[in-house]
Amino acid sequence: MSSLIRFVLDPEGEVVPDLKRVLPGRGVWVTASSDVVAVAEKDRKKIFGRGFKGEARVEPGLADRVDALMERSALQALSMTRKAGGLVTGYAKVDAALRRDPVIGLLHASDAADDGVRKLAAVAAGREEPANGCEIVRLFDSAQLDLALGRSNVIHAALLAGQASENFLSRVRDLERFRSYSDADGTNSNAEKAVAQD
Repeated sequence: MSSLIRFVLDPEGEVVPDLKRVLPGRGVWVTASSDVVAVAEKDRKKIFGRGFKGEARVEPGLADRVDALMERSALQALSMTRKAGGLVTGYAKVDAALRRDPVIGLLHASDAADDGVRKLAAVAAGREEPANGCEIVRLFDSAQLDLALGRSNVIHAALLAGQASENFLSRVRDLERFRSYSDADGTNSNAEKAVAQD
């Protein structure tokens, strides 16, 4: 179900995303794609109106709001990973973790220098475990990482094996899919088919 996003109506009749799938009321499920959500916003009467069986108001920028919520959710999961002891930060500590610990992911700030990223990738590739088992995340800049982790100058981090790290990586995959998914034929003519109700 991570390939779908649930939307509900708030008390004023406005469409709001329900990423946690817990809000009360009738829900309309839309393919988790920025493009498809943007089409649903533009064609709200046909898609949301039909799904909710009545008028549904949509404030402009729905896809951007969903993106921001998904990004915040991923960063909150990263913060929980640190609190659970599943995160190692700092170039030297990440290098050491790659050599001795069960690392399942590397997190680099999007503004990290390519040299440091390349060197850590080489260490990851030299591990006994297959290098392709170590996911690479470069979605967040250093300011976002600093804020999420309550530290300054976070550039590189290693995600240690564990449920908290898996949860963070799952949210990252959802965010990447939301940002990159498009219909196979390059159009969104089938957007209405990507809608279901509960």
